[in-house]
Amino acid sequence: MIELADIVAKHGDEYLQAFGDRMLPSHKRALADILACRTESMGGHLAECEVCGHQQYSYHSCKNRSCPKCHTSDTKRWLEKREAELLPVRYFHVVFTLPQELRDIVRSNQGKLYAILMQSASDMLMKLGMDPKYVGGKLSILAVLHTWTRAMEFHPHVHMLVPAGGLDKEGNWRTTRKKWLVPVKALSRMFRARFMKLAQKALPNVSFPQEVWKKDWVVYCKPPLTNSKKVLRYLGRYVHRIAIANSRIESMDNGNVTFRYQESATGSLKRMTLAAKEFLRRYLQHVLPQGFHKVRYYGLLSPAHRSTLKRVQLLLAQRRKITSDDSEDKPAKPLAQHICPCCSEGLMVVISWLPRRSRSPPQAIEVAQGI
Repeated sequence: MIELADIVAKHGDEYLQAFGDRMLPSHKRALADILACRTESMGGHLAECEVCGHQQYSYHSCKNRSCPKCHTSDTKRWLEKREAELLPVRYFHVVFTLPQELRDIVRSNQGKLYAILMQSASDMLMKLGMDPKYVGGKLSILAVLHTWTRAMEFHPHVHMLVPAGGLDKEGNWRTTRKKWLVPVKALSRMFRARFMKLAQKALPNVSFPQEVWKKDWVVYCKPPLTNSKKVLRYLGRYVHRIAIANSRIESMDNGNVTFRYQESATGSLKRMTLAAKEFLRRYLQHVLPQGFHKVRYYGLLSPAHRSTLKRVQLLLAQRRKITSDDSEDKPAKPLAQHICPCCSEGLMVVISWLPRRSRSPPQAIEVAQGI
């Protein structure tokens, strides 16, 4: 099976020679880490079965958030924490999208404009939520930045998970209307004004196209769902996921890469073939700036209001309770990956750690690490 690391190994040098002087450090770092992930250069550990004595050496992963081989366990842990914070109410799924005319500017100023995108969307949703005509209380917002289409094209937008209600100033929970959170058209206009004001202030020397003021910005609020965990799991797929998984890459021949994707309009399976450099360009434009947080929490979910959120869970009188039978009496089951692959009975126990091994790195790693 062809992996992203194979494409980087074969075409990474060519890409760096063509675009290295214009690449962000995070992009160079991503290429280097993906190439080294789960190889001897990352080091590893030796595990032995406590029953049959079978030994197995495992290479360590790079932990780069843009690597397709990493973070499966991180996603599971993140979902468990977020599920514990869910309120026993219906949830709305709200999506804020930037117009196509701004995408080149956003791509060139990702660090500033991604943050402004998330701030503008949350500010205006919170503002309308506080209006007594709509919710009349402080909302709880989980926001996840998403930058790609299924064909890996650049399409910055924010997904938000919002409960159908808010906490008013008197500490009472106010429920929204059955199928309505806030007026979407008003929210779209407010989002546009807020984003443009902050963007022009942050980038005073950039000329923004006037067309963005003449069109409606896409803000979509999906009807509320009773199964909030379903939406949460949908968002969870993007928390520790990159623009393409290794399983979608089908071939690499004659300088071209072929991958499959699902067409959003029809749901049909499509295949696309791109030159390797164009494939890497599409992939790298979704590598976030170093230190940028793609998941953010607002309102009752913000760190400053976590204690209030717990009180709201109690106020709604349906907080999930774990009985002593569930939490103490049942022994924890061993994870499947820790069971011996030879005898299928014993557990694999780490008996030694092996350090990273130095080797002559390819050009891609040399440039990324400044060697």
